[in-house]
Amino acid sequence: MKDFERFLESPYEIGVFLDLHISQLKNVSMMAKQHNKKMIYHVDLIHGIRSDEYATEFICQEYNPYGLISTKTSVILKAKQKGVIAIQRIFLIDSHALEKSYKLVQKTKPDFIEVLPGAMPWMIKEVKERLQTPIFAGGLIRTSEEVLNALEAGASAITTSKTELWDIV
Repeated sequence: MKDFERFLESPYEIGVFLDLHISQLKNVSMMAKQHNKKMIYHVDLIHGIRSDEYATEFICQEYNPYGLISTKTSVILKAKQKGVIAIQRIFLIDSHALEKSYKLVQKTKPDFIEVLPGAMPWMIKEVKERLQTPIFAGGLIRTSEEVLNALEAGASAITTSKTELWDIV
């Protein structure tokens, strides 16, 4: 909660809810709105709710999110249907996973792709060029150099819980 409170006092307009329990959603959503923050909900990481199109419908109706992040096709498609920003999360584990991710993204046509790990600038560049979709770089970004490398490679934004990196750019 300390990081969330710090975010509320920051100049940043957009934040990400992740690793929350469903019972916290009402309170943190209200706090974000009171501070004029636009929140993206990471549907796969909300405990107590299944990451599917029904949860997506519920979150959109109850909390009016700015956007949703998920690895799940059904969540991304429902987010787009509900008119919120859809962010498809892909993991760069190996060549097979990468090719599978390319096919998935071509099917769902998300507004953004979150590439994990984001500390691989050459892959950020490849994914962006191949899919022509804006990239968020996240996961294993530990230094200011990695932030700058990801941005230089074409990432539109960095997602990190390392608060010391929030003020790099």
